[in-house]
Amino acid sequence: MYDPPELHATVDAWWSGIARALRAEGIDRVPDRLDRSLSLDALWGASDLLLTQTCGYPLFGSWATRLQYLATPRYAAVGCEGAGYCSWIVVRADSSAATLEDLRGARCSISGRNSHSGFNALRGLIAPLARGGKFFGSVHASGSHAESLVQLGRGDVDVAAIDCVTYALLSRCRSHAIAATRIVGRTIEAPGLPYATRFDADAELVEKLRAGLARAYADPELRPLRDELLIDGLEVLEPRAYNGMAELEAEARRCGYVELD
Repeated sequence: MYDPPELHATVDAWWSGIARALRAEGIDRVPDRLDRSLSLDALWGASDLLLTQTCGYPLFGSWATRLQYLATPRYAAVGCEGAGYCSWIVVRADSSAATLEDLRGARCSISGRNSHSGFNALRGLIAPLARGGKFFGSVHASGSHAESLVQLGRGDVDVAAIDCVTYALLSRCRSHAIAATRIVGRTIEAPGLPYATRFDADAELVEKLRAGLARAYADPELRPLRDELLIDGLEVLEPRAYNGMAELEAEARRCGYVELD
């Protein structure tokens, strides 16, 4: 999920290390390369899916009967604590906005409506401020956090909620884009983006996948790759740790603020 083109070589090398660790645990038919050709829906619905990283919001929501939770990475980015993360509420550097209330009527960019960090967390933050189910002047779905930042930089929108890990990684490889923005708020913390496998994977495969991930995360030779990707560790959380995402959605509905308008 954290895979901008500038980091493809590093992500590919990290995958090679994970693949080696999975094979060492006795898992057959581990792909040599990542598949970036599929849409997320096609990837997450594939009958032969072995391992993916996904957002916790669809994993325990709309994809709960198609994907199975494995583990949650920890990231060493500002805004992360343990296996948790948040989104930054970001405006252009020259914006006069200083508080959330200043954003009433603004043009907002979201990464997608199946994203916790780009949509659900922002909706939960704004719901108490909405009036008659409205707060922003307009909402545009960009398709990704990186594209939301592009829209912000062009002046097409006024505000976006950006995953704090994405923001930290892009500050390294697209510093000009980050320098053109300013943070005016943050969403509440939630468990980070988990690893998952297909829903019908048996218990033995799930155990081997978790063991393989743990092996890769403990491999000292892979430490430079993990550091470059801000990967700090791995935890297996209780699924209920992600319940807060659904609770945010339910609270927004109680507030009459469902569509993030």
